[in-house]
Amino acid sequence: MEGLLSLLLFAGLFYIMMRFGCGAHMIHGHQGGHHGSPRQDQPQASATDPVCGMSVAHDQGYTKMHGGKGYRFCSKQCLERFEAEPGRYLEATKSKETT
Repeated sequence: MEGLLSLLLFAGLFYIMMRFGCGAHMIHGHQGGHHGSPRQDQPQASATDPVCGMSVAHDQGYTKMHGGKGYRFCSKQCLERFEAEPGRYLEATKSKETT
Protein backbone atom coordinates (compact mmCIF):
# COMPACT_ATOMS: atom_id res chain seq x y z
CA MET A 1 0.00 0.00 0.00
CA GLU A 2 2.90 2.34 0.76
CA GLY A 3 4.32 1.75 -2.72
CA LEU A 4 1.00 2.62 -4.33
CA LEU A 5 0.78 5.85 -2.35
CA SER A 6 4.32 6.79 -3.42
CA LEU A 7 3.49 6.04 -7.05
CA LEU A 8 0.33 8.17 -6.94
CA LEU A 9 2.24 11.03 -5.32
CA PHE A 10 4.97 10.85 -7.96
CA ALA A 11 2.40 10.68 -10.77
CA GLY A 12 0.61 13.74 -9.35
CA LEU A 13 3.83 15.74 -9.17
CA PHE A 14 4.76 14.66 -12.69
CA TYR A 15 1.36 15.79 -13.98
CA ILE A 16 1.66 19.19 -12.29
CA MET A 17 5.16 19.76 -13.69
CA MET A 18 4.14 18.78 -17.21
CA ARG A 19 0.92 20.82 -17.05
CA PHE A 20 2.24 24.02 -15.49
CA GLY A 21 6.01 23.73 -15.18
CA CYS A 22 8.92 23.41 -17.56
CA GLY A 23 7.24 20.73 -19.69
CA ALA A 24 4.11 22.84 -20.32
CA HIS A 25 5.37 24.14 -23.67
CA MET A 26 5.69 20.57 -24.96
CA ILE A 27 2.08 19.70 -24.19
CA HIS A 28 0.59 22.93 -25.47
CA GLY A 29 2.82 23.26 -28.53
CA HIS A 30 4.28 26.63 -27.51
CA GLN A 31 7.85 25.84 -28.42
CA GLY A 32 8.87 29.06 -30.13
CA GLY A 33 11.14 31.45 -28.28
CA HIS A 34 11.82 29.12 -25.34
CA HIS A 35 15.28 27.79 -24.52
CA GLY A 36 16.84 28.93 -27.79
CA SER A 37 14.16 27.48 -30.05
CA PRO A 38 13.42 29.36 -33.26
CA ARG A 39 10.59 31.85 -32.97
CA GLN A 40 7.19 31.02 -34.47
CA ASP A 41 7.15 34.11 -36.71
CA GLN A 42 10.51 33.37 -38.33
CA PRO A 43 10.49 31.15 -41.42
CA GLN A 44 12.33 27.90 -40.86
CA ALA A 45 14.79 26.72 -43.45
CA SER A 46 14.23 23.45 -45.21
CA ALA A 47 16.62 20.57 -45.82
CA THR A 48 17.16 18.52 -48.95
CA ASP A 49 16.39 14.80 -48.92
CA PRO A 50 19.71 13.14 -49.89
CA VAL A 51 17.87 10.26 -51.62
CA CYS A 52 15.39 11.99 -53.93
CA GLY A 53 16.54 15.63 -53.70
CA MET A 54 13.16 16.89 -52.50
CA SER A 55 13.00 19.90 -50.16
CA VAL A 56 11.75 18.90 -46.68
CA ALA A 57 10.64 21.37 -44.00
CA HIS A 58 12.22 20.85 -40.58
CA ASP A 59 8.85 20.12 -38.99
CA GLN A 60 7.95 17.43 -41.53
CA GLY A 61 9.35 14.14 -42.76
CA TYR A 62 11.85 11.90 -40.99
CA THR A 63 15.24 12.57 -39.40
CA LYS A 64 18.23 10.22 -39.31
CA MET A 65 21.53 10.96 -37.58
CA HIS A 66 24.52 9.60 -39.48
CA GLY A 67 28.16 10.46 -38.79
CA GLY A 68 27.17 13.18 -36.32
CA LYS A 69 24.99 15.00 -38.85
CA GLY A 70 21.20 15.00 -39.16
CA TYR A 71 19.56 14.24 -42.49
CA ARG A 72 15.89 14.92 -43.38
CA PHE A 73 13.81 12.57 -45.52
CA CYS A 74 10.49 13.24 -47.23
CA SER A 75 9.16 9.71 -46.74
CA LYS A 76 9.74 6.43 -44.93
CA GLN A 77 10.80 4.87 -48.24
CA CYS A 78 13.63 7.40 -48.71
CA LEU A 79 14.72 6.86 -45.10
CA GLU A 80 14.83 3.09 -45.62
CA ARG A 81 16.83 3.47 -48.86
CA PHE A 82 19.34 5.67 -47.05
CA GLU A 83 19.65 3.22 -44.14
CA ALA A 84 20.36 0.40 -46.61
CA GLU A 85 23.14 2.30 -48.47
CA PRO A 86 24.12 5.55 -46.72
CA GLY A 87 27.48 5.81 -48.52
CA ARG A 88 25.81 5.85 -51.92
CA TYR A 89 23.63 8.85 -51.09
CA LEU A 90 26.27 10.72 -49.13
CA GLU A 91 28.70 10.50 -52.04
CA ALA A 92 26.03 11.82 -54.40
CA THR A 93 25.29 14.68 -51.99
CA LYS A 94 28.99 15.60 -51.69
CA SER A 95 29.46 15.66 -55.46
CA LYS A 96 26.46 18.01 -55.84
CA GLU A 97 27.86 20.36 -53.18
CA THR A 98 31.23 20.72 -54.90
CA THR A 99 29.73 21.60 -58.30
